[in-house]
Amino acid sequence: MENTKPFIKIGSRGSKLALWQAHYLQGLLNNNGINSAITIIKTQGDKIQHLGFDKLEGKGFFTKELEDALSAGEIDMAVHSMKDMPTDSRAGLCLTALSYRDDPADTLLVKKEKVDMTADFRLVKGAIVGSSSARRKSQMLCLRPDVNMKDIRGNVPTRVEKLRNGDYDAILLAQAGLNRLGLELDDLEVIRLHPREFVPAPAQAVLAYQCRVDNIRIRKLLKKIHNPDVAELTNVERKVLNMMDGGCHLPLGVYCRKDEMGFYHAEAYYSTNEDGNGKKVSLSLSTTNGMAQKIYNKLMAAEE
Repeated sequence: MENTKPFIKIGSRGSKLALWQAHYLQGLLNNNGINSAITIIKTQGDKIQHLGFDKLEGKGFFTKELEDALSAGEIDMAVHSMKDMPTDSRAGLCLTALSYRDDPADTLLVKKEKVDMTADFRLVKGAIVGSSSARRKSQMLCLRPDVNMKDIRGNVPTRVEKLRNGDYDAILLAQAGLNRLGLELDDLEVIRLHPREFVPAPAQAVLAYQCRVDNIRIRKLLKKIHNPDVAELTNVERKVLNMMDGGCHLPLGVYCRKDEMGFYHAEAYYSTNEDGNGKKVSLSLSTTNGMAQKIYNKLMAAEE
């Protein structure tokens, strides 16, 4: 009997984490009666491994090639880490659905011999900390100005191995990636950094599903797996990012959450560079209407 299930061709990067994300999406689609296949596409960010993110030109260096393939009709949709997505959508493309949000926190992994239980972040004085995120570098230096920040590239397992091999005393990673990959980390000190104190990137720990605007069939199918509650919060975070005219290379963190009483709370961190002289602001409101503008205004006032 002929298979009459809808079929979707998914575009994904080829790292272990990206493929986890693509296979997770496949599972959701399958549960909704939709068949799919994954096409692996290399992006600029995958190809250029000797430079930190802040030294790569332009925005969308983990998304451009996926969007090229989508625009050309080579794939039906693309799955992205939402924090990598530029806030200005390419003409003809749209974000149609968002995933659940995993733990939004950043996590510090420390070699056991470099642990000082009396110090902030349990790091020895002058520790070498690996990260290629300007946001993470800036916040770490703001809180521990004695550490030495050093660029690190590669996928998550590669970075963890570089730490184990002694290239770094500690590294900063997204907790969501560690959760999704399920890595064995018993030989390392694992320190979750509370997102209200060490502010994550806008939309960190959320997956974004993108398709062509004119592909109504795919857009309708993807609406079945959309999380509107996640969208409400990440819209605030990404509006601030858009107001800053920034990409994922900007030293900006924004984290919005909703409490049990229905009130919205946000923290934001911004710096003009990586030197740790950033400013952190907080805001609580009963609605998300105008919240992004108020956060932006507070950040700008803090810079004056």
